[in-house]
Amino acid sequence: MKTLQKTAWLTGVALLVMAANIAASVLYMVVYGHLIAPGHPPQHYQDHIQSAGPICSIVAGIPLMFAAGYWVAGWWHRSPGLRAAWTVWGIYAALDLAILLASGMSLTIAGWFVASFATKLMAAVCGARMRLRPGQDLAAESPTTTSS
Repeated sequence: MKTLQKTAWLTGVALLVMAANIAASVLYMVVYGHLIAPGHPPQHYQDHIQSAGPICSIVAGIPLMFAAGYWVAGWWHRSPGLRAAWTVWGIYAALDLAILLASGMSLTIAGWFVASFATKLMAAVCGARMRLRPGQDLAAESPTTTSS
Protein backbone atom coordinates (compact mmCIF):
# COMPACT_ATOMS: atom_id res chain seq x y z
CA MET A 1 0.00 0.00 0.00
CA LYS A 2 1.36 3.40 -0.90
CA THR A 3 2.23 5.86 1.86
CA LEU A 4 -0.47 8.38 0.93
CA GLN A 5 -3.09 5.64 0.80
CA LYS A 6 -1.97 4.32 4.21
CA THR A 7 -2.13 7.79 5.68
CA ALA A 8 -5.62 8.33 4.26
CA TRP A 9 -6.86 5.07 5.84
CA LEU A 10 -5.25 5.89 9.18
CA THR A 11 -6.67 9.42 9.09
CA GLY A 12 -10.09 7.91 8.50
CA VAL A 13 -9.68 5.70 11.55
CA ALA A 14 -8.60 8.70 13.66
CA LEU A 15 -11.66 10.65 12.49
CA LEU A 16 -13.89 7.67 13.25
CA VAL A 17 -12.50 7.51 16.79
CA MET A 18 -13.01 11.26 17.18
CA ALA A 19 -16.62 11.05 15.97
CA ALA A 20 -17.33 8.14 18.34
CA ASN A 21 -15.74 10.04 21.22
CA ILE A 22 -17.90 13.09 20.50
CA ALA A 23 -20.96 10.83 20.26
CA ALA A 24 -20.11 9.43 23.71
CA SER A 25 -20.08 12.97 25.16
CA VAL A 26 -23.41 13.74 23.50
CA LEU A 27 -24.87 10.51 24.85
CA TYR A 28 -23.60 11.38 28.32
CA MET A 29 -25.26 14.80 28.14
CA VAL A 30 -28.55 13.25 26.99
CA VAL A 31 -28.48 10.89 29.99
CA TYR A 32 -27.41 13.72 32.31
CA GLY A 33 -30.06 16.11 31.03
CA HIS A 34 -32.94 13.64 31.03
CA LEU A 35 -32.17 11.27 33.91
CA ILE A 36 -29.57 12.71 36.28
CA ALA A 37 -30.35 16.44 36.40
CA PRO A 38 -33.47 17.27 34.36
CA GLY A 39 -35.19 20.63 34.39
CA HIS A 40 -32.24 23.02 34.46
CA PRO A 41 -31.86 25.96 32.07
CA PRO A 42 -29.72 25.35 28.96
CA GLN A 43 -26.79 27.33 30.40
CA HIS A 44 -26.46 24.76 33.21
CA TYR A 45 -25.92 21.97 30.68
CA GLN A 46 -23.49 24.05 28.63
CA ASP A 47 -21.47 24.76 31.76
CA HIS A 48 -21.61 21.12 32.80
CA ILE A 49 -20.23 19.76 29.52
CA GLN A 50 -17.27 22.14 29.85
CA SER A 51 -16.19 20.27 32.97
CA ALA A 52 -17.52 16.81 32.06
CA GLY A 53 -16.32 16.78 28.44
CA PRO A 54 -12.65 16.11 29.17
CA ILE A 55 -13.56 13.29 31.55
CA CYS A 56 -15.91 11.79 28.94
CA SER A 57 -13.07 12.01 26.43
CA ILE A 58 -10.78 10.00 28.70
CA VAL A 59 -13.38 7.42 29.75
CA ALA A 60 -14.69 6.80 26.23
CA GLY A 61 -11.36 7.44 24.50
CA ILE A 62 -9.46 4.61 26.18
CA PRO A 63 -11.55 1.73 24.77
CA LEU A 64 -12.01 3.54 21.46
CA MET A 65 -8.28 4.07 20.94
CA PHE A 66 -7.53 0.52 22.16
CA ALA A 67 -9.94 -0.81 19.51
CA ALA A 68 -8.41 1.44 16.85
CA GLY A 69 -4.88 0.29 17.72
CA TYR A 70 -5.97 -3.34 17.65
CA TRP A 71 -7.77 -2.86 14.34
CA VAL A 72 -5.05 -1.03 12.39
CA ALA A 73 -2.25 -3.23 13.72
CA GLY A 74 -3.91 -6.16 11.98
CA TRP A 75 -3.50 -4.50 8.61
CA TRP A 76 0.28 -4.96 8.65
CA HIS A 77 2.90 -7.19 10.24
CA ARG A 78 4.75 -6.38 13.46
CA SER A 79 6.56 -3.05 13.38
CA PRO A 80 4.38 -1.40 10.70
CA GLY A 81 1.32 -2.47 12.67
CA LEU A 82 2.60 -0.79 15.80
CA ARG A 83 3.55 2.33 13.84
CA ALA A 84 0.03 2.41 12.41
CA ALA A 85 -1.40 2.61 15.94
CA TRP A 86 1.02 5.42 16.80
CA THR A 87 0.02 7.20 13.58
CA VAL A 88 -3.71 7.02 14.34
CA TRP A 89 -3.01 8.41 17.80
CA GLY A 90 -0.78 11.18 16.38
CA ILE A 91 -3.36 12.25 13.81
CA TYR A 92 -6.10 12.25 16.46
CA ALA A 93 -3.94 14.24 18.89
CA ALA A 94 -2.93 16.78 16.24
CA LEU A 95 -6.53 17.35 15.16
CA ASP A 96 -7.80 17.66 18.71
CA LEU A 97 -4.96 19.97 19.71
CA ALA A 98 -5.69 22.21 16.72
CA ILE A 99 -9.36 22.38 17.74
CA LEU A 100 -8.48 23.17 21.36
CA LEU A 101 -5.98 25.86 20.37
CA ALA A 102 -8.48 27.45 17.99
CA SER A 103 -11.08 27.55 20.75
CA GLY A 104 -8.72 29.14 23.28
CA MET A 105 -7.34 26.32 25.42
CA SER A 106 -7.01 27.20 29.11
CA LEU A 107 -4.34 25.87 31.46
CA THR A 108 -6.92 23.53 33.05
CA ILE A 109 -7.91 22.14 29.66
CA ALA A 110 -4.21 21.74 28.79
CA GLY A 111 -3.82 19.50 31.83
CA TRP A 112 -6.81 17.41 30.77
CA PHE A 113 -5.35 17.29 27.24
CA VAL A 114 -2.12 15.77 28.53
CA ALA A 115 -3.99 13.20 30.65
CA SER A 116 -6.36 12.37 27.81
CA PHE A 117 -3.68 11.85 25.23
CA ALA A 118 -1.35 9.93 27.49
CA THR A 119 -4.15 7.44 28.20
CA LYS A 120 -5.13 7.30 24.52
CA LEU A 121 -1.53 6.61 23.49
CA MET A 122 -1.22 3.81 26.04
CA ALA A 123 -4.54 2.36 24.87
CA ALA A 124 -3.58 2.45 21.16
CA VAL A 125 -0.20 0.85 21.80
CA CYS A 126 -1.72 -1.81 24.08
CA GLY A 127 -4.34 -2.61 21.45
CA ALA A 128 -1.69 -2.94 18.76
CA ARG A 129 0.56 -5.07 20.96
CA MET A 130 -2.33 -7.38 21.80
CA ARG A 131 -3.03 -7.82 18.09
CA LEU A 132 0.64 -8.46 17.33
CA ARG A 133 1.32 -11.05 20.05
CA PRO A 134 4.04 -13.59 19.18
CA GLY A 135 2.63 -16.78 17.73
CA GLN A 136 -0.54 -15.13 16.51
CA ASP A 137 -1.43 -15.33 12.82
CA LEU A 138 -0.39 -11.97 11.43
CA ALA A 139 -1.48 -12.57 7.85
CA ALA A 140 -4.26 -10.00 8.05
CA GLU A 141 -5.06 -8.28 4.80
CA SER A 142 -4.65 -4.61 4.13
CA PRO A 143 -7.84 -2.52 4.16
CA THR A 144 -7.83 -2.22 0.36
CA THR A 145 -7.75 -5.90 -0.52
CA THR A 146 -10.36 -8.60 -0.21
CA SER A 147 -9.99 -12.33 0.09
CA SER A 148 -11.47 -14.72 -2.42
